Amino acid sequence: MTPKPPRFSPNARRLVEVLAYPAVQLLDVTGPPQVFASANAMMSKAGNAEPYEVRVVGADGPTVAASAGVGLAVHSLPSSDVAVDTLVIPGGDGVDAASADRVLVDWVRQRAGQARRTASVCTGAFLLAATGLLDGRRAATHWAFCAELARRFPTVRVESDPIFVHDDPFWTSAGVTSGIDLALALVEEDLGRAAALAVARYLVVFFKRPGGQAQFSEILSLQATDDRFSGLHDWISNHLADDLSLPTLARQAGMSERSFSRHYAESTGLTPARAIERLRVEGARHLLSETRLPIKRISQRCGFGSEETMRRTFMRLLSTTPQDYRDRFAG
Repeated sequence: MTPKPPRFSPNARRLVEVLAYPAVQLLDVTGPPQVFASANAMMSKAGNAEPYEVRVVGADGPTVAASAGVGLAVHSLPSSDVAVDTLVIPGGDGVDAASADRVLVDWVRQRAGQARRTASVCTGAFLLAATGLLDGRRAATHWAFCAELARRFPTVRVESDPIFVHDDPFWTSAGVTSGIDLALALVEEDLGRAAALAVARYLVVFFKRPGGQAQFSEILSLQATDDRFSGLHDWISNHLADDLSLPTLARQAGMSERSFSRHYAESTGLTPARAIERLRVEGARHLLSETRLPIKRISQRCGFGSEETMRRTFMRLLSTTPQDYRDRFAG
């Protein structure tokens, strides 16, 4: 497909700056630029001006050591008199050190103020949040770091499931490859749906990925929060179709019902009923992807009682149906 959006004049070329720092996640840095580069190629092929100029910038140049042992050539951090359209802040193992670098944090704050929009990829949200620019705003990050982002920056409204969140003028995305989803959304905003869809097809990725990041992660992060309930979680996982009422759980944990409810909620952040629901979904996900059991049988084996109940629960927690989940993830 060749998109036919309106032509761009040479003066409309938009500068996209992608920040790099030591131990930055390689795919966070390279994923979004590839989307913009592919958009340039699509537009050029259609006889239109290339809309983007992409630069990787950093304070530790001329090269920055990214993850996977790859060195990135970078431009120096630009001065304030260089106009910028889009600023992209990647994440990675080095994000904590970058967030503690007051000079770099001040530069991000200033540069974001000059940009039309600013985006973070994965744990890049920590660096962006360190500037104070996300205070009072909605934001996403990698599912495994949502709780930590909320703890460090309590004024940021962290959302754990979306692939990306747009709270104008800020865009924040979930883990690693979601930077590609975010960049496609930026291209759609700039060039229209046809152009973004053409780029997605060329890159062989979803134009708009169905569901949220929860379906790609271990939704039961609660299993790692407190060792005192790890044995209980293992027992529940092996008895999903059994009676899992509060009295049963309290007895299994060796506590009174009142004490169990209080300690469990303090430890996991969930009520026992909500945790069981998620454990049942986790069990069903495994059976859907690893077996050929009928969905009705899976719903019974995992304690949902009916196929319809399981379908509604999947839609509420994962934004997809059991059948769609199987179609996408079955071996």
